[in-house]
Amino acid sequence: MAEAKVAIVTGAGKGMGAAVLKKLAADGYRVAAMSPSGAAKTLAESLGGVGVTGSNAKPEDLKALVDATLDRYGRIDAVVNNTGHPPKGALLEISDEAWLTGFELVHLAVVRMVRLVTPVMLKQKTGGAFVNLLTYATFEPEADFPVSGPVRASVAAFAKVYADQYAAQGIRMNNVLPGFIDSLPAKEERVARIPMKRYGTVREIADTVAFLLSDQASYITGQNLRVDGGITRAL
Repeated sequence: MAEAKVAIVTGAGKGMGAAVLKKLAADGYRVAAMSPSGAAKTLAESLGGVGVTGSNAKPEDLKALVDATLDRYGRIDAVVNNTGHPPKGALLEISDEAWLTGFELVHLAVVRMVRLVTPVMLKQKTGGAFVNLLTYATFEPEADFPVSGPVRASVAAFAKVYADQYAAQGIRMNNVLPGFIDSLPAKEERVARIPMKRYGTVREIADTVAFLLSDQASYITGQNLRVDGGITRAL
């Protein structure tokens, strides 16, 4: 019988991250999770997994999560990089500090996690998969998300470079671009923009992530999958 796979999920204390963690555990993964509030640690432990309280923006917290995962399970097969929104505000009133916070929270968090986990996956010689949760506004930026769109676009570019470099070693990386999801209160003006006329559900995001991590998606890498009810217009 094959050994159960191990998955790390960051930002797993609530919303999409928590739904992903629960879905992966239900699918048979052994799980590890982190969030700043401690909710991810509680949830992971309730699922028989391991959790850490910490921030994506702190390299020492990311290392603590990876170390705890390896201490418990001895391997890592999948990583879901998820975080909340970085700072918002009027575009030209956003400070340098806020921009740097957003870049560290979103972009460098992915880079740092990949640095930690890639050597583990290479040593295992069984491949692995990353999924980065971004936003529909990655390629169609909006004023409501002035920092989030640009810094998540940088993650998309990084993901393509990474995916190309490690594809031959069996390590894949893809991005999921959610639209408006029911972890947030629905606003009529936003619902009106969505061809499906509803917010997506955290379950729909979790199902998509689980698919991209699975062997069913073994020939998919370096891609950006929009899960947005049709709100984006790009082909």
